[in-house]
Amino acid sequence: MNPVVHFEMPYQDRQRMAKFYQAAFAWETKTLGEESGNYVLATTTETDDKGPKRVGAINGGFFPKKEDWPEQHPSVVIAVDNIDQAMKKVQKAGGKVLGEPMDIPGIGQYVSFSDTEGNRVSMLQPTRENLEKSEQRRSRS
Repeated sequence: MNPVVHFEMPYQDRQRMAKFYQAAFAWETKTLGEESGNYVLATTTETDDKGPKRVGAINGGFFPKKEDWPEQHPSVVIAVDNIDQAMKKVQKAGGKVLGEPMDIPGIGQYVSFSDTEGNRVSMLQPTRENLEKSEQRRSRS
């Protein structure tokens, strides 16, 4: 399989986007500047020079929305420990939860939300069984 190793999402307002993800998920962002197209790196997990320390965890980035670029959409699911608390944090940070969490059998609870940039993103609270499987895979690595 080819694992997911990075994500990208568009933004309209860089400061607003950074403030939202810091408040809702404690992510750190770093703007690369004009020479890099105003790309913003997002650190979502502890990282060293080899990348994320946790197996399966990823970091990503944000790019400015451009009027003449087609289909500027994100594709990401964010793992959370407690979906109810995470939904409250999203709302407090200025996001909008889209509906109620749904149970995905054998996977966990899932809900989508819109962030402050109008991106549709999702959250997943994995089942205890899935968390235990992840830990077992990690210990074999």
